Amino acid sequence: MRIDPFGLERWFAEHEHEADIMLAESGIRSLDASRFDLDPGRLDYVIPTNGDPDLRASVGDRYGRSADEVLVTCGTQEANFLAFASLLGDEAGVGEGGGGDYDPIGTGTHAVVVTPTYQALHAVPEAFGEVTRVELEPPAWELSADAVADAVREDTAVVVVNNPNNPTGRYHDEDAMRAIYDVAVENGAYLLCDEVYRLLAEDPQPPVASYGRHGISTTSLTKAYGLAGLRFGWIAGPEPVVERAWQWKDYTTISPSIFGQHVAEQALGRREDRILSENRELAETNRDVVADWVADRGLDWYDPVGVNGFVTVPDGFADAEAFCRTVVSEASVVLAPGNLFGFPDRFRIGFGLPTAELEEGLDRVDRVIDETGETATNGGAA
Repeated sequence: MRIDPFGLERWFAEHEHEADIMLAESGIRSLDASRFDLDPGRLDYVIPTNGDPDLRASVGDRYGRSADEVLVTCGTQEANFLAFASLLGDEAGVGEGGGGDYDPIGTGTHAVVVTPTYQALHAVPEAFGEVTRVELEPPAWELSADAVADAVREDTAVVVVNNPNNPTGRYHDEDAMRAIYDVAVENGAYLLCDEVYRLLAEDPQPPVASYGRHGISTTSLTKAYGLAGLRFGWIAGPEPVVERAWQWKDYTTISPSIFGQHVAEQALGRREDRILSENRELAETNRDVVADWVADRGLDWYDPVGVNGFVTVPDGFADAEAFCRTVVSEASVVLAPGNLFGFPDRFRIGFGLPTAELEEGLDRVDRVIDETGETATNGGAA
């Protein structure tokens, strides 16, 4: 088994810790721990290790599913990893012995992944099997059910979509998502949707796990709730997949963090509406700030849902990596080069941080762009 280096994480490791301002982070600003009761009692394992049954039942209600159709994970990253491990490979055995009312779905070694997307959503399936990418095209980044249908094969186990999309911020509408779901059903596959940004939308669409027995949703409290440090997420989907993923989890993190679950119960309880309202308001305010900056600079992006935008590189720079390296070295601001997502003419900007910090970061980027333009002009005159 081989997996490619995670380009975005390596970029962060190279630059994040020494830079002043992080404009590449893809989540909303982190909440302060003082907002929560931090005493979970005895520091034991969570028992059972797939998460507290009452909490799983509460989460399952959001999808029209039972507690047994929810597995608590260490963030969305583990949720996706466990799902792919369960769905892909010659011996995946997803539909075998699952019981219940679910039809067995045959094993497969192939995944269809809609890209650009977060690298883990194609790199992990590639480690377990084979991937066919369905590319979204700028400027609209529109999802095509026909393109997905053309990519599906007899051995396709899962179709993978990130919605709202990272890095573009495109929120594929419900009709498009249900059309993709129908393609998966017709071909005996699952539709897995990474929905970490869904609740930052003012009017969130129904989650994919609520579509039917072929739908799987993964998410966490990281991006929309501002609780990255909890490392608390989940898979919601058909019981055979969730059961298989739990078997894999026994070999990864065993159980969720008792601290994470304790705070998650509060964040998903009476505090939830206020947290999401605050975070949506911040996302909207900051999106407007970046939209004005993009327009003033004569750049282009797709007006995003969430806290990521995929912006064209300003003139005067060879490509996105050159631009981002110049910005971090001269302005101590981290952006994410688009070549990490397969688009070297764009960069990802994250705007979930406090507004004043965002504005300071954009001012610094402005100075770098202006200085580069002056250098080019002076060099030409010489």
